[in-house]
Amino acid sequence: MKRGMWGTIGGVVLGMATVGAPAVAADAPASTVVGSVAVVNDYLFRGLSQTNWKPAVQPGIEYDHASGWYVGAWGSNISWLSDASTDAAHISSSVELDFYTGYRGSFAGDVSYDVGIYEYYYPGSYPTGFTRPYTTEVYGALGYKGVTLKYSHALTNLFGFTGSKHSAYVDLSYNVEFSPGWTLNLHAGRQKVRHVAGASYSDWKVGVTKAFDHGYSVSLGYYDTNAERSVYTNADGHFVGRATGILTLAKAF
Repeated sequence: MKRGMWGTIGGVVLGMATVGAPAVAADAPASTVVGSVAVVNDYLFRGLSQTNWKPAVQPGIEYDHASGWYVGAWGSNISWLSDASTDAAHISSSVELDFYTGYRGSFAGDVSYDVGIYEYYYPGSYPTGFTRPYTTEVYGALGYKGVTLKYSHALTNLFGFTGSKHSAYVDLSYNVEFSPGWTLNLHAGRQKVRHVAGASYSDWKVGVTKAFDHGYSVSLGYYDTNAERSVYTNADGHFVGRATGILTLAKAF
């Protein structure tokens, strides 16, 4: 699952695309379509590997209306569901498709806000009795001068955890340009999984992004979690919450 938001990679890229858009008259704001495609050496969502430490390709597109309303879609290859397959219970899903809509704006000068709903969808076949991983979250965020605090609340079971409705994720991030084209990326998050012993955990990140002309960027980040090995070790015996480095190559359009 994007056992995270398109915010970690895609959001940064879309943000750069929006910043790079042509200026328009103040009394005639333009609606825009922005997007990106990224390649990563490992797809992490909320600190957990979704591809068992293998590369992923991640396209995304978003329509931003002049009013502040937006709608978008994002996708990636994954393996965390098929990794859980057994001879007796086969799971075929290998793709994540995300759909979202919301409203963003600002007030009091430098304070920004963003509210919306996000759907994580995993097409494929599942064995009888398997709790589907499809997840719907509502979210709200406030930002001020590079600092963003975001809260996501699950309206459904969370990524296949039975009985986990109303789980929540809190994300605190700080992104600041410290030199022309260079951005420092800091993040700390807390995933609360309701009614599932040992499934709640924290994750964090330190990274840097270098922006180039024509929408290209390169990001390098160090990620880690305190997730329980007994809960987040896959069928191959790999702990998906271990410390790791992620390299991202992206192109905004």
